[in-house]
Amino acid sequence: MLGLVFSSAGCVLTKDLPDPALDIPDGYKAARLSKAADAPPTLDWWRGFRSRELTVLMEEAQSVNLDIAAATARFKQADAQARIAGAALLPSLSASGSETYSRTSRSSSSGLSIGGREVVNYSASLSASYELDFWGKNRDAAQAAEETAVANRFDRDVIALTTLTTVANAYFQVLAAQDRIRTAQRNIASAERILNAIRDRFKAGTGTDLDVAQQESILANQRALVPPLRQTLDQNLNALATLVSRPPESVRVTGGSLNQIAAPRVTPGLPSELLTQRPDIRRQEAQLASATANVGSARAQFFPSIQLTGQGGYQSSALTSLFQPQAAFFSMVGSLTQPIFDGGRILGNFELTKARQDELLQTYRKTVVQAFADVDNALMSIRQTTERLRLQREVVAASRRAFELSEQQLRAGTADIVVVLNTQLTLFQAEDALSQAQLARLLAIVSLYQALGGGWEPRMERPVNAL
Repeated sequence: MLGLVFSSAGCVLTKDLPDPALDIPDGYKAARLSKAADAPPTLDWWRGFRSRELTVLMEEAQSVNLDIAAATARFKQADAQARIAGAALLPSLSASGSETYSRTSRSSSSGLSIGGREVVNYSASLSASYELDFWGKNRDAAQAAEETAVANRFDRDVIALTTLTTVANAYFQVLAAQDRIRTAQRNIASAERILNAIRDRFKAGTGTDLDVAQQESILANQRALVPPLRQTLDQNLNALATLVSRPPESVRVTGGSLNQIAAPRVTPGLPSELLTQRPDIRRQEAQLASATANVGSARAQFFPSIQLTGQGGYQSSALTSLFQPQAAFFSMVGSLTQPIFDGGRILGNFELTKARQDELLQTYRKTVVQAFADVDNALMSIRQTTERLRLQREVVAASRRAFELSEQQLRAGTADIVVVLNTQLTLFQAEDALSQAQLARLLAIVSLYQALGGGWEPRMERPVNAL
């Protein structure tokens, strides 16, 4: 009988994670050949931007961010749930003691008064119960809870990575807004110089009211660009304050310029490495393992439940003789319960867990495929924004030279006012576009760090003389 039980249990409990059936590419489509200066992202990857203020904000966010704190509390809850689920694998043991006092009635059925009798009874007992987990129902339920706890830990890592990348993006937005405000103020000063020169020409009779009005329009337009930029600056400062869990009034961000930020180089590694580095992939993997264990637990509910219970102790009418050998008692019970008809509840639960497992399998596949696409998109974005930044610097240099020449000719009285206006607008737009190109490149680098799963553990290099 026991041999049959264990052989059946072995068949039921044999289960592995479903095969995701994914093709892992040998390399990323947008990856260039690796260079000696490239390296995988370090755990403190934000230090590569060489900004002390950014590093302080990142480290502060890791310790005080409320989203990270909430995620930490969630995985502690999951740990407690795993302990609760694992309790079914162990026997339950309880002790009890009682004192019973009773008295019989003084009247009999015939109506005669008879003296009542008082009885005192003392007892102390120990009871235990245990369910034989032949089919793995409780073991699978405990494993499912443990995998859920693992998934919650990776969920915390996902939230932490998202928080850190949001801090970096908001900080770079602050620097970009400061750069664009300074550029707008320089352009306002340049537009005022040109306006004064045109007014001088008008007074000398070599200019027109139209020339003055056009330049006044350009100047007013440059002044109108400043308030939205200041609004963007304040919004990102407030976002940083929220990320470090402080009111905006208590946050001081000096910022500076995007020109002071270094652009770190990083190699994406192999796509196969991404499966162990991205916390969202590891989270989906743990959730799939939990669902697979739940399938095993649901399958085991089709089989009998075997329960063992026992109780033993002492019972006596006198407290002094309670623990004497003659006062001892015990009982042992073994029970087997086999579901026969439950209206399809067990079958429905089994089909539900199977469907949930299939859903998580497809979600896992999508997460892996999306991760590969995220890295390729980030690599392509870095390449294109780097090229855009190089070309935009050339545009700015050429536009500035053209504007300086036209301003010199304006003061000499030999410039065409249309050429001056055009070169002026071209320079203003080019300088603002340069700040946006610098920002886009830094955001692309941050997106690559996020796509790679943040920082990687240092690789253990094998000694040259190792066998």
